[in-house]
Amino acid sequence: MTLLEMMAVFAAGVSAGAVNTAVGSGTLITFPVLLAVGLPPVTAVVSNALGLIPGSISGVVGYRRELRGMRRLIMKLSLACAFGGLGGAVLLLTLPESAFDGIVPILVGFALVLVILQPRLSKRLRERHHEGTARRDGGILLFGGLMLASVYGGYFAAAQGIIYVSMMGILLNETLQRLNALKNVLAAVVNAVAAAVFLFVADYNWTAVALIAVGSALGGYAGASVGRRFSPTVLRLLIVAVGSVAIVHLLVN
Repeated sequence: MTLLEMMAVFAAGVSAGAVNTAVGSGTLITFPVLLAVGLPPVTAVVSNALGLIPGSISGVVGYRRELRGMRRLIMKLSLACAFGGLGGAVLLLTLPESAFDGIVPILVGFALVLVILQPRLSKRLRERHHEGTARRDGGILLFGGLMLASVYGGYFAAAQGIIYVSMMGILLNETLQRLNALKNVLAAVVNAVAAAVFLFVADYNWTAVALIAVGSALGGYAGASVGRRFSPTVLRLLIVAVGSVAIVHLLVN
């Protein structure tokens, strides 16, 4: 990479760390940047997954006070996400790259739809909380739903956090801030499990991993502070814009 490309990857890592913690979908920032600097799609996904782990951890640390009293729930849901993330990582490595090239634009498009619909989803989740219909632990429906969502997360992580919050908001009786904190824990679990697989059997770019790791760690902690008080509207517009560029880039190339 040139110095300019390294600076772009680092800046993308900082932005993705903050966005993942505060909103979700930071992968839609880092992934197209990695493609733009010349990484093949699968290598970009693997490098991105490895690099974002420190950002996930720093986001959890930043949101630690919202996680109080949730240890049992975290353990249960983390198990579902670990199994799903493992399945997604295996799919990424076993399916042919031609399948990835066809699937990823669809996944990015689906992720962008979720980002656009997030305000409406959040409003509906708040209404469900007021109706008192949410369950305490989510039951088998939440466990199974998060496992399937984590298969997607292990394969391509864009907007997995938004999917998590949507599911948990419907099935758990918790505030959205606590759900956001829990989302960061689950995303960290999926990233860590997928990374454990990728480290031994996948191709990745260490320069990109290191730059995203440092950047996302800084951005993740800052994102926790922002996420408590800042409207995600501007971030959502940025994600949609960058993700749209990613779809065009994937289809053209």
